[in-house]
Amino acid sequence: MAEDKDESQEKSQAPSSRKLEKAAEEGRVVQSKEMYVFTILFAGVFLMYSLPLVVNDFLMSLKSFLQFGPELRNGHSPLKSIETAIKMVVKITIIFGLPLCVVCILTQYAVGGGIRFSFKPMEPKLSKINPISGLKKIFSIKGLIELFKALIKVFFLGGITIFVFSEYLPEITHLSHPNLFSALKKLLSFFPILLAALLVGLAVIGAIDFAWQKYDFIKQLRMSHQDIKDEYKETDGQPEVKQKIRKLQMQAANKNNRENASIENMDKATAIITNPTHFAVALQYEVGESDAPKIIAKGRGKIAERIIDEAKLRNIGKLESPDLARALYYTTEIGEEVMSKLYNAVAIALAYIYKINSGESIEKPLINIPEELIFDEFGNQNDK
Repeated sequence: MAEDKDESQEKSQAPSSRKLEKAAEEGRVVQSKEMYVFTILFAGVFLMYSLPLVVNDFLMSLKSFLQFGPELRNGHSPLKSIETAIKMVVKITIIFGLPLCVVCILTQYAVGGGIRFSFKPMEPKLSKINPISGLKKIFSIKGLIELFKALIKVFFLGGITIFVFSEYLPEITHLSHPNLFSALKKLLSFFPILLAALLVGLAVIGAIDFAWQKYDFIKQLRMSHQDIKDEYKETDGQPEVKQKIRKLQMQAANKNNRENASIENMDKATAIITNPTHFAVALQYEVGESDAPKIIAKGRGKIAERIIDEAKLRNIGKLESPDLARALYYTTEIGEEVMSKLYNAVAIALAYIYKINSGESIEKPLINIPEELIFDEFGNQNDK
Protein backbone atom coordinates (compact mmCIF):
# COMPACT_ATOMS: atom_id res chain seq x y z
CA MET A 1 0.00 0.00 0.00
CA ALA A 2 2.83 2.38 0.87
CA GLU A 3 4.51 1.67 -2.48
CA ASP A 4 1.24 2.42 -4.33
CA LYS A 5 0.87 5.68 -2.42
CA ASP A 6 4.44 6.74 -3.21
CA GLU A 7 3.96 5.85 -6.87
CA SER A 8 0.74 7.87 -7.05
CA GLN A 9 2.51 10.91 -5.60
CA GLU A 10 5.48 10.69 -8.01
CA LYS A 11 5.17 13.36 -10.70
CA SER A 12 6.02 11.15 -13.66
CA GLN A 13 3.05 11.86 -15.95
CA ALA A 14 3.05 14.42 -18.74
CA PRO A 15 0.94 17.51 -17.99
CA SER A 16 -2.61 17.44 -19.29
CA SER A 17 -4.01 19.97 -21.73
CA ARG A 18 -5.98 21.51 -18.85
CA LYS A 19 -2.77 21.92 -16.79
CA LEU A 20 -1.01 23.57 -19.75
CA GLU A 21 -4.01 25.85 -20.33
CA LYS A 22 -4.07 26.86 -16.68
CA ALA A 23 -0.34 27.59 -16.72
CA ALA A 24 -0.81 29.78 -19.80
CA GLU A 25 -3.59 31.71 -18.05
CA GLU A 26 -1.12 32.40 -15.22
CA GLY A 27 1.48 33.68 -17.70
CA ARG A 28 3.68 30.58 -17.50
CA VAL A 29 4.76 29.53 -21.00
CA VAL A 30 7.93 28.30 -22.67
CA GLN A 31 10.43 31.15 -23.06
CA SER A 32 13.91 31.15 -24.56
CA LYS A 33 16.02 34.29 -24.18
CA GLU A 34 18.65 32.93 -26.56
CA MET A 35 16.05 32.56 -29.31
CA TYR A 36 15.07 36.19 -28.77
CA VAL A 37 18.72 37.24 -29.09
CA PHE A 38 19.20 35.27 -32.32
CA THR A 39 15.99 36.32 -34.08
CA ILE A 40 16.26 40.01 -33.15
CA LEU A 41 19.97 40.22 -34.13
CA PHE A 42 19.28 38.35 -37.36
CA ALA A 43 16.39 40.67 -38.22
CA GLY A 44 18.46 43.72 -37.28
CA VAL A 45 21.41 42.66 -39.47
CA PHE A 46 19.04 41.83 -42.33
CA LEU A 47 17.41 45.27 -42.13
CA MET A 48 20.79 46.99 -41.83
CA TYR A 49 22.09 45.40 -45.01
CA SER A 50 18.74 45.71 -46.79
CA LEU A 51 18.46 49.44 -46.11
CA PRO A 52 22.02 50.83 -46.46
CA LEU A 53 20.78 54.26 -47.58
CA VAL A 54 18.80 54.69 -44.38
CA VAL A 55 21.82 53.76 -42.29
CA ASN A 56 24.05 56.16 -44.24
CA ASP A 57 21.52 58.98 -43.81
CA PHE A 58 21.40 58.29 -40.11
CA LEU A 59 25.21 58.39 -39.83
CA MET A 60 25.35 61.64 -41.80
CA SER A 61 22.65 63.19 -39.60
CA LEU A 62 24.53 62.04 -36.51
CA LYS A 63 27.71 63.58 -37.91
CA SER A 64 26.02 66.93 -38.56
CA PHE A 65 24.55 66.76 -35.05
CA LEU A 66 28.09 66.60 -33.62
CA GLN A 67 29.46 69.37 -35.88
CA PHE A 68 28.18 72.87 -35.19
CA GLY A 69 30.82 74.81 -37.19
CA PRO A 70 29.22 74.75 -40.68
CA GLU A 71 25.80 75.83 -39.38
CA LEU A 72 27.29 78.77 -37.49
CA ARG A 73 29.34 79.87 -40.50
CA ASN A 74 26.32 79.70 -42.79
CA GLY A 75 24.12 81.56 -40.35
CA HIS A 76 21.94 78.53 -39.46
CA SER A 77 20.95 77.76 -35.92
CA PRO A 78 22.50 74.64 -34.29
CA LEU A 79 18.96 73.64 -33.33
CA LYS A 80 18.38 72.85 -37.01
CA SER A 81 20.89 69.99 -36.78
CA ILE A 82 19.26 68.78 -33.57
CA GLU A 83 15.87 68.83 -35.26
CA THR A 84 17.23 66.85 -38.23
CA ALA A 85 18.85 64.30 -35.93
CA ILE A 86 15.66 63.85 -33.90
CA LYS A 87 13.64 63.29 -37.09
CA MET A 88 16.17 60.73 -38.21
CA VAL A 89 16.02 58.92 -34.88
CA VAL A 90 12.22 58.74 -35.16
CA LYS A 91 12.57 57.48 -38.72
CA ILE A 92 15.08 54.80 -37.72
CA THR A 93 12.85 53.79 -34.80
CA ILE A 94 9.89 53.32 -37.12
CA ILE A 95 11.86 51.53 -39.83
CA PHE A 96 13.84 49.27 -37.49
CA GLY A 97 11.90 49.30 -34.21
CA LEU A 98 8.49 48.19 -35.48
CA PRO A 99 9.81 45.22 -37.51
CA LEU A 100 11.92 44.10 -34.57
CA CYS A 101 8.85 44.26 -32.30
CA VAL A 102 6.96 42.10 -34.79
CA VAL A 103 9.88 39.64 -34.89
CA CYS A 104 9.89 39.51 -31.08
CA ILE A 105 6.15 38.73 -30.98
CA LEU A 106 6.48 36.07 -33.71
CA THR A 107 9.38 34.49 -31.83
CA GLN A 108 7.27 34.15 -28.70
CA TYR A 109 4.41 32.80 -30.82
CA ALA A 110 6.69 30.09 -32.23
CA VAL A 111 8.47 29.29 -28.97
CA GLY A 112 5.52 29.50 -26.57
CA GLY A 113 2.94 27.96 -28.88
CA GLY A 114 0.85 31.11 -29.18
CA ILE A 115 0.38 34.59 -27.77
CA ARG A 116 -1.15 34.87 -24.32
CA PHE A 117 -1.79 38.00 -22.26
CA SER A 118 -1.89 37.65 -18.50
CA PHE A 119 -1.63 40.28 -15.76
CA LYS A 120 -0.97 37.71 -13.06
CA PRO A 121 2.86 37.92 -13.32
CA MET A 122 2.51 41.68 -12.72
CA GLU A 123 0.69 41.22 -9.43
CA PRO A 124 2.73 42.61 -6.51
CA LYS A 125 4.34 39.95 -4.34
CA LEU A 126 6.47 40.53 -1.26
CA SER A 127 8.63 37.54 -2.19
CA LYS A 128 9.85 39.45 -5.27
CA ILE A 129 11.54 42.11 -3.10
CA ASN A 130 12.74 39.70 -0.43
CA PRO A 131 16.58 39.75 -0.55
CA ILE A 132 16.80 36.27 0.96
CA SER A 133 14.60 34.85 -1.79
CA GLY A 134 16.75 36.66 -4.34
CA LEU A 135 19.94 35.14 -2.94
CA LYS A 136 18.34 31.70 -2.96
CA LYS A 137 17.54 32.11 -6.65
CA ILE A 138 21.09 33.23 -7.43
CA PHE A 139 22.71 30.31 -5.63
CA SER A 140 20.07 27.74 -6.58
CA ILE A 141 20.56 24.90 -9.05
CA LYS A 142 18.76 26.93 -11.69
CA GLY A 143 21.05 29.91 -11.05
CA LEU A 144 24.12 27.72 -11.43
CA ILE A 145 22.74 26.30 -14.67
CA GLU A 146 22.20 29.82 -16.03
CA LEU A 147 25.79 30.73 -15.06
CA PHE A 148 27.07 27.58 -16.76
CA LYS A 149 25.07 28.42 -19.89
CA ALA A 150 26.46 31.96 -19.96
CA LEU A 151 30.04 30.70 -19.68
CA ILE A 152 29.49 28.14 -22.45
CA LYS A 153 28.00 30.87 -24.64
CA VAL A 154 30.98 33.16 -24.08
CA PHE A 155 33.51 30.42 -24.82
CA PHE A 156 31.54 29.17 -27.84
CA LEU A 157 31.13 32.59 -29.46
CA GLY A 158 34.69 33.50 -28.51
CA GLY A 159 35.90 30.31 -30.18
CA ILE A 160 33.99 31.18 -33.34
CA THR A 161 35.54 34.65 -33.37
CA ILE A 162 39.06 33.25 -32.90
CA PHE A 163 38.46 30.67 -35.63
CA VAL A 164 37.31 33.30 -38.15
CA PHE A 165 40.21 35.62 -37.39
CA SER A 166 42.68 32.73 -37.57
CA GLU A 167 41.48 31.94 -41.09
CA TYR A 168 42.28 35.49 -42.16
CA LEU A 169 45.30 35.96 -39.91
CA PRO A 170 47.83 36.38 -42.77
CA GLU A 171 45.76 39.17 -44.31
CA ILE A 172 45.19 40.83 -40.94
CA THR A 173 48.94 40.88 -40.13
CA HIS A 174 49.63 42.79 -43.37
CA LEU A 175 47.08 45.53 -42.66
CA SER A 176 49.83 47.86 -41.45
CA HIS A 177 51.57 47.96 -44.85
CA PRO A 178 48.93 49.79 -46.97
CA ASN A 179 47.50 53.20 -46.11
CA LEU A 180 44.94 53.67 -43.31
CA PHE A 181 41.92 53.86 -45.62
CA SER A 182 42.82 50.60 -47.42
CA ALA A 183 43.51 48.88 -44.09
CA LEU A 184 40.14 49.90 -42.66
CA LYS A 185 38.35 48.85 -45.86
CA LYS A 186 40.04 45.46 -45.75
CA LEU A 187 39.24 45.06 -42.05
CA LEU A 188 35.57 45.91 -42.64
CA SER A 189 35.39 43.23 -45.35
CA PHE A 190 35.92 40.65 -42.59
CA PHE A 191 32.98 41.97 -40.57
CA PRO A 192 30.09 40.33 -42.60
CA ILE A 193 31.87 36.97 -42.46
CA LEU A 194 32.38 37.24 -38.71
CA LEU A 195 28.80 38.40 -38.25
CA ALA A 196 27.42 35.48 -40.25
CA ALA A 197 29.52 33.00 -38.26
CA LEU A 198 28.34 34.48 -34.95
CA LEU A 199 24.69 34.34 -36.11
CA VAL A 200 25.12 30.65 -36.94
CA GLY A 201 26.58 30.16 -33.46
CA LEU A 202 23.66 32.04 -31.89
CA ALA A 203 21.22 29.90 -33.88
CA VAL A 204 22.80 26.75 -32.44
CA ILE A 205 22.71 28.21 -28.92
CA GLY A 206 19.09 29.30 -29.38
CA ALA A 207 18.00 25.86 -30.59
CA ILE A 208 19.70 24.13 -27.65
CA ASP A 209 18.27 26.65 -25.16
CA PHE A 210 14.77 26.27 -26.61
CA ALA A 211 14.96 22.47 -26.29
CA TRP A 212 16.17 22.81 -22.68
CA GLN A 213 13.56 25.41 -21.71
CA LYS A 214 10.76 23.28 -23.14
CA TYR A 215 12.02 20.20 -21.30
CA ASP A 216 12.34 22.16 -18.03
CA PHE A 217 8.87 23.70 -18.49
CA ILE A 218 7.23 20.31 -19.05
CA LYS A 219 9.19 18.86 -16.13
CA GLN A 220 7.86 21.57 -13.77
CA LEU A 221 4.28 20.84 -14.85
CA ARG A 222 4.49 17.07 -14.56
CA MET A 223 1.63 15.45 -12.69
CA SER A 224 1.24 12.51 -10.38
CA HIS A 225 -1.51 9.91 -10.73
CA GLN A 226 -3.32 11.62 -7.87
CA ASP A 227 -3.10 15.00 -9.64
CA ILE A 228 -4.69 13.47 -12.73
CA LYS A 229 -7.50 11.98 -10.65
CA ASP A 230 -8.10 15.30 -8.88
CA GLU A 231 -8.17 17.18 -12.16
CA TYR A 232 -10.61 14.66 -13.61
CA LYS A 233 -12.89 15.21 -10.63
CA GLU A 234 -12.68 18.99 -11.05
CA THR A 235 -13.42 18.95 -14.78
CA ASP A 236 -15.90 16.08 -15.02
CA GLY A 237 -17.31 16.29 -11.51
CA GLN A 238 -17.35 13.92 -8.57
CA PRO A 239 -18.59 10.40 -9.43
CA GLU A 240 -21.30 10.71 -6.77
CA VAL A 241 -22.54 13.98 -8.27
CA LYS A 242 -22.50 12.55 -11.80
CA GLN A 243 -24.45 9.51 -10.59
CA LYS A 244 -27.02 11.76 -8.94
CA ILE A 245 -27.35 13.86 -12.10
CA ARG A 246 -27.85 10.73 -14.22
CA LYS A 247 -30.48 9.52 -11.76
CA LEU A 248 -32.36 12.84 -11.98
CA GLN A 249 -32.13 12.75 -15.78
CA MET A 250 -33.55 9.23 -15.85
CA GLN A 251 -36.37 10.24 -13.52
CA ALA A 252 -37.19 13.23 -15.73
CA ALA A 253 -37.15 11.02 -18.84
CA ASN A 254 -39.39 8.41 -17.19
CA LYS A 255 -41.78 11.12 -16.05
CA ASN A 256 -41.94 12.55 -19.56
CA ASN A 257 -42.63 9.07 -20.99
CA ARG A 258 -45.44 8.46 -18.47
CA GLU A 259 -47.01 11.81 -19.29
CA ASN A 260 -46.84 11.04 -23.01
CA ALA A 261 -48.43 7.64 -22.47
CA SER A 262 -51.17 9.12 -20.26
CA ILE A 263 -52.70 10.91 -23.26
CA GLU A 264 -54.09 7.54 -24.33
CA ASN A 265 -56.37 7.69 -21.25
CA MET A 266 -58.15 10.85 -22.42
CA ASP A 267 -61.27 8.84 -23.35
CA LYS A 268 -61.86 8.40 -19.61
CA ALA A 269 -61.47 12.10 -18.78
CA THR A 270 -64.32 14.08 -17.28
CA ALA A 271 -62.70 17.52 -17.30
CA ILE A 272 -59.32 19.24 -17.77
CA ILE A 273 -57.74 22.10 -15.86
CA THR A 274 -55.32 24.29 -17.86
CA ASN A 275 -52.87 27.13 -17.34
CA PRO A 276 -54.06 27.98 -20.08
CA THR A 277 -51.56 26.20 -22.43
CA HIS A 278 -48.41 25.59 -20.36
CA PHE A 279 -50.00 23.03 -18.04
CA ALA A 280 -52.92 20.68 -18.50
CA VAL A 281 -54.37 18.13 -16.05
CA ALA A 282 -57.14 15.68 -17.03
CA LEU A 283 -59.47 14.54 -14.21
CA GLN A 284 -61.77 11.53 -14.01
CA TYR A 285 -64.84 11.76 -11.76
CA GLU A 286 -68.38 10.50 -11.96
CA VAL A 287 -71.11 12.31 -10.06
CA GLY A 288 -72.30 10.27 -7.14
CA GLU A 289 -69.11 8.28 -6.66
CA SER A 290 -67.58 8.22 -3.22
CA ASP A 291 -64.00 8.19 -4.50
CA ALA A 292 -62.10 11.42 -4.94
CA PRO A 293 -61.35 12.73 -8.46
CA LYS A 294 -58.39 10.98 -10.06
CA ILE A 295 -55.71 12.38 -12.40
CA ILE A 296 -55.54 10.23 -15.52
CA ALA A 297 -53.32 12.50 -17.68
CA LYS A 298 -51.14 15.53 -17.17
CA GLY A 299 -48.33 17.37 -18.88
CA ARG A 300 -46.62 20.65 -19.58
CA GLY A 301 -45.48 22.36 -22.77
CA LYS A 302 -46.04 20.23 -25.86
CA ILE A 303 -47.72 17.45 -23.88
CA ALA A 304 -50.16 19.98 -22.39
CA GLU A 305 -51.02 21.18 -25.89
CA ARG A 306 -51.71 17.59 -26.98
CA ILE A 307 -54.00 17.05 -23.95
CA ILE A 308 -55.93 20.22 -24.80
CA ASP A 309 -56.26 19.16 -28.45
CA GLU A 310 -57.51 15.72 -27.40
CA ALA A 311 -60.05 17.36 -25.06
CA LYS A 312 -61.36 19.49 -27.93
CA LEU A 313 -61.75 16.43 -30.15
CA ARG A 314 -63.65 14.59 -27.42
CA ASN A 315 -65.71 17.66 -26.32
CA ILE A 316 -64.31 17.47 -22.79
CA GLY A 317 -65.01 20.55 -20.71
CA LYS A 318 -62.15 22.63 -19.37
CA LEU A 319 -61.41 25.40 -16.90
CA GLU A 320 -58.51 27.80 -17.08
CA SER A 321 -57.06 28.12 -13.58
CA PRO A 322 -53.27 28.56 -13.48
CA ASP A 323 -52.88 28.07 -9.72
CA LEU A 324 -55.06 24.96 -9.62
CA ALA A 325 -53.46 23.44 -12.72
CA ARG A 326 -49.95 23.87 -11.28
CA ALA A 327 -51.04 22.61 -7.86
CA LEU A 328 -52.52 19.43 -9.34
CA TYR A 329 -49.52 18.93 -11.63
CA TYR A 330 -46.89 19.21 -8.88
CA THR A 331 -48.73 17.43 -6.04
CA THR A 332 -50.38 14.42 -7.67
CA GLU A 333 -49.02 11.73 -9.97
CA ILE A 334 -50.88 10.06 -12.82
CA GLY A 335 -53.34 7.47 -11.51
CA GLU A 336 -53.50 9.01 -8.01
CA GLU A 337 -56.44 10.73 -6.35
CA VAL A 338 -56.40 14.46 -5.73
CA MET A 339 -54.98 15.36 -2.32
CA SER A 340 -57.47 16.31 0.36
CA LYS A 341 -56.34 19.95 0.56
CA LEU A 342 -57.48 20.44 -3.04
CA TYR A 343 -60.89 18.75 -2.71
CA ASN A 344 -62.79 22.01 -2.37
CA ALA A 345 -61.01 23.72 -5.27
CA VAL A 346 -61.46 20.69 -7.56
CA ALA A 347 -65.14 20.37 -6.56
CA ILE A 348 -65.79 23.99 -7.52
CA ALA A 349 -64.01 23.48 -10.85
CA LEU A 350 -65.90 20.28 -11.67
CA ALA A 351 -69.24 21.84 -10.74
CA TYR A 352 -68.55 24.78 -13.05
CA ILE A 353 -67.54 22.50 -15.95
CA TYR A 354 -70.62 20.29 -15.37
CA LYS A 355 -72.96 23.29 -15.52
CA ILE A 356 -71.26 24.63 -18.67
CA ASN A 357 -71.60 21.22 -20.32
CA SER A 358 -75.29 21.23 -19.35
CA GLY A 359 -75.80 24.46 -21.26
CA GLU A 360 -75.97 26.84 -18.31
CA SER A 361 -74.44 30.31 -18.63
CA ILE A 362 -72.66 31.16 -15.39
CA GLU A 363 -69.69 33.27 -14.38
CA LYS A 364 -66.32 31.68 -13.92
CA PRO A 365 -65.87 30.91 -10.21
CA LEU A 366 -63.03 32.23 -8.05
CA ILE A 367 -60.98 29.25 -6.94
CA ASN A 368 -58.83 29.67 -3.84
CA ILE A 369 -55.77 27.48 -3.39
CA PRO A 370 -54.01 27.01 -0.03
CA GLU A 371 -50.93 29.22 0.05
CA GLU A 372 -48.59 26.26 0.66
CA LEU A 373 -49.86 24.66 -2.58
CA ILE A 374 -49.27 27.63 -4.85
CA PHE A 375 -46.42 26.90 -7.29
CA ASP A 376 -44.72 28.85 -10.04
CA GLU A 377 -44.11 27.33 -13.46
CA PHE A 378 -40.81 25.80 -12.29
CA GLY A 379 -42.37 24.01 -9.30
CA ASN A 380 -41.15 26.46 -6.67
CA GLN A 381 -43.64 26.84 -3.82
CA ASN A 382 -45.06 30.13 -2.63
CA ASP A 383 -42.73 31.82 -0.09
CA LYS A 384 -45.56 33.48 1.78
